[in-house]
Amino acid sequence: MKQRIVTGIIAAIVFLTLLYLGSYWFTGLIVITSLVGFYEYVKMNKLNPFSLTSFVGYLGVGLLCLPWTLTTISALSSSTNLIWLFLFVLLCITVLSKNKVTIDHISTLFLGVVYIGIGFHYMIETRMIEHNGLFWTLLIFFCIWATDSGAYFTGSKFGKTPLWPTISPKKSIEGSIGGIIISVVVAICFSLLHPELLSWKQAIVIGMIIAVVGQMGDLIQSAYKRIKGIKDTGTILPGHGGVLDRVDSWLIVFPMVQILALLPHV
Repeated sequence: MKQRIVTGIIAAIVFLTLLYLGSYWFTGLIVITSLVGFYEYVKMNKLNPFSLTSFVGYLGVGLLCLPWTLTTISALSSSTNLIWLFLFVLLCITVLSKNKVTIDHISTLFLGVVYIGIGFHYMIETRMIEHNGLFWTLLIFFCIWATDSGAYFTGSKFGKTPLWPTISPKKSIEGSIGGIIISVVVAICFSLLHPELLSWKQAIVIGMIIAVVGQMGDLIQSAYKRIKGIKDTGTILPGHGGVLDRVDSWLIVFPMVQILALLPHV
C-alpha cells in the first residue's frame, strides 16, 4: 500500500505539472505514454514488441496521437487518412512476408493502433482548445477520477448487487451509481467556479456521460485482461500495474466527449 501511495503521488505531481504547462510538455508526455501503452498491448497479446511489424504500430500510434491539423502534409492531416495508410502498410506486410505475418496478427496490431492512438490524441486535442483548454481537460480528468473513487468507496460500503460479475466480479451497481453521483458533483463544482464556461445543466450532463462512458472503458479493459488471463497490463507503475491499467477510462472518455460535441472545438 505504501508503494502504491508513493507511486501515485509522484505520478500525479509529474502529470499535473506537465498538464498545466501544456504545449510540447503535455504533448510529449502523452506521446511517450501512448508508446508505452502500445508496448504493453503488444506484450499482452503475446506478440514480439520489437518486430518490424510492431515498430510500424508504434509509428502509427505516435502519429495518431499528434494534432493532425498542425501538419502541412495532406496525407497526415486527418485521422481517416492516417488510419487507412497504416492499415494499408500492415496489410502489405502480410503479402511481403508471405503470410508469416498473418492477418490475425495484423488485425490485433491495427486494433491497438486505433484504440490507443485515437484515445490519447483527444487528450492532446482537449488540452489544445484555444480558450480554457486547461479547464476542460481538468474537468474531464477530475470527473474520471471522481467516478473511480466514488464507485470504489460506495461499492465497498453499500455494494450488494454485482454490476457485471463475469467481467469484473468486484464491481457493483451501487458502486456504479455512486461513481456517477460523485462525478456529477465534481462537474457542478467546476460549473460554480466558472459559470461563464459551464452551466450547471451542462455540468450534470457532462458529469453523467463521463461517469457512464468511463466505467464502460474500465469494463472493456477488464474484459480484455480476463480473456488474456492477466491481472495487470504491465509493471511500470509499482503498485498500480501498467499504463493501460491507469488510462482505460481516459481512452474511451476523451474521444466520446469530443464526438458528442460536449466541449468547444480547437
